Amino acid sequence: MNDDLTVLGLESSCDDTAAAIVRVSKGKAPEILSSVVFGQNDLHAQFGGVVPEIAARAHAEKLDHCVRDALQAADSTLDAIDLIAVTAGPGLIGGVLSGVMCAKGIAAGTGLPLIGVNHLSGHALTPRLTDQLTYPYLMLLVSGGHCQFLIARGCDDFTRLGGTIDDAPGEAFDKTARLLGLPQPGGPSVEARAKLGDAKRFRFPRPLLDRDDCNLSFSGLKTALLRTRDQVIADQGGLKQKDVNDLCAGFQAAVSEVLAIKTRRALALYLQEAPQFPAIAVAGGVAANQSIRTALEAAADENGVDFVAPPLTLCTDNAAMIAYAGAELFQAGKRSDMTLAARPRWPLDQTSPSMLGSGKKGAKA
Repeated sequence: MNDDLTVLGLESSCDDTAAAIVRVSKGKAPEILSSVVFGQNDLHAQFGGVVPEIAARAHAEKLDHCVRDALQAADSTLDAIDLIAVTAGPGLIGGVLSGVMCAKGIAAGTGLPLIGVNHLSGHALTPRLTDQLTYPYLMLLVSGGHCQFLIARGCDDFTRLGGTIDDAPGEAFDKTARLLGLPQPGGPSVEARAKLGDAKRFRFPRPLLDRDDCNLSFSGLKTALLRTRDQVIADQGGLKQKDVNDLCAGFQAAVSEVLAIKTRRALALYLQEAPQFPAIAVAGGVAANQSIRTALEAAADENGVDFVAPPLTLCTDNAAMIAYAGAELFQAGKRSDMTLAARPRWPLDQTSPSMLGSGKKGAKA
């Protein structure tokens, strides 16, 4: 990086409204001056998942407050900002549009440059924000809506080695929590109960391990849990707390094992390129799961590869990652203008065929 930049980042792709200020200086590690996140869990709790219309309305109401709080936390003003970075996709279109319009308004009012950021690249570049990883590195992006193995060669240069062909892991955790009557978001709820359970009582399938590639599937795993739950209820006339704990433990063990085995296969492909400083990083909301982190770290150790997992607060959706990604893109010569559009779909690797099909708006992933 050649310039010093202070970047205001905005993120509103799902159910977290976030703003952050990040300073990127030549010869120094990036510095997060502030990071503010307004969650929406309470708004969606009674519905068992995120309601797009409610999320979009909440983003529109909170974005300006979030920006104000981020500036105050950084003891800064818009006069000290050099660049506005905003998530322009993929995500729930109402939320993404709210963020893009807010960013455009700030850019128009201040005359500051604007850069649209792919939400997934924000996650994928987080290890460079936190640990200054050098390219190329292997990235496992594992979240509520996405799961991909990527070789990151640059801020806008990603090669997908494989990913989910159906449900993402975070989606499977949310559905599992819903099936077992646990609070949303499902990831933390299932993990908490799994710690109390016996992972060996229920043996769930490990999908696609018979295929020698890096693709994953979690839809059948969720169905297997549903059938097991129903069988337990039929056998004993109900579901006890111990049953819930054991079901969560068995489910989590299956997800962890599948991710670890597929990670070993992705590492083998990545290491064929003989990177000078081999490393694998994990980011996304599911990366906050300690069991999954431990399984992935073991796979990295077996291959003599550095393992990087950002702090938990930077694994879930946040604006610091968007600000940093915007800085890299801007210094690489990328620019946006007032024609910047919100995109519900935006694959990182635009050369590989879509794994989940396409629609009117383009490839889904």
